[in-house]
Amino acid sequence: MASFEGVSLALASMEGSRAEVDLAALVEAYSSLLFRVVHSVLRNRAEAEDVVQDVFVRVLEHRRRLPEVREMRVWLVRIAWNLALDRRRRIRPEQFDHGFVEGLVSRDLPADEALNEDRRMKAVLREMERLPRAERDVLTLAAIEDLGTAEMAEVLGRSESAVRGLLFRARARLRERLEEGGTR
Repeated sequence: MASFEGVSLALASMEGSRAEVDLAALVEAYSSLLFRVVHSVLRNRAEAEDVVQDVFVRVLEHRRRLPEVREMRVWLVRIAWNLALDRRRRIRPEQFDHGFVEGLVSRDLPADEALNEDRRMKAVLREMERLPRAERDVLTLAAIEDLGTAEMAEVLGRSESAVRGLLFRARARLRERLEEGGTR
């Protein structure tokens, strides 16, 4: 039986036989995705790492329900998303990681281009923060690139058509605001 720091997750499968979920394998498979999702919301590395750990604590707490989970990836992202939103309400703006944007800009660019790219990314993030919450949320999840429309719909608890509409409006509104501000 596989274990993670002395904790194993032996679960009854749908057929009634014993199946095993290896927590270490879940951590290995999903921790980087969950970190990206959470970090995109919190923009604070330490807070994001804490939330990812909290996600796996939830997995341990709900280990009996794991056989019922149809899409493990989506279930974990949804938990991470909700925990990140809860944590964000408690974080003061000055606690946001200002190095977040620098991590998005390529290190291979010449200094002047990197500076311009840095400014552009900061403008994009500033304008994203001004979007209505539903549009900001769907745009954030789409920007992570790992989530498709169906997965975003499940994470946000909306229909796929609602997600597509929100994403279209968010991109259009963001493009319009960036063009007005002269940032492209």
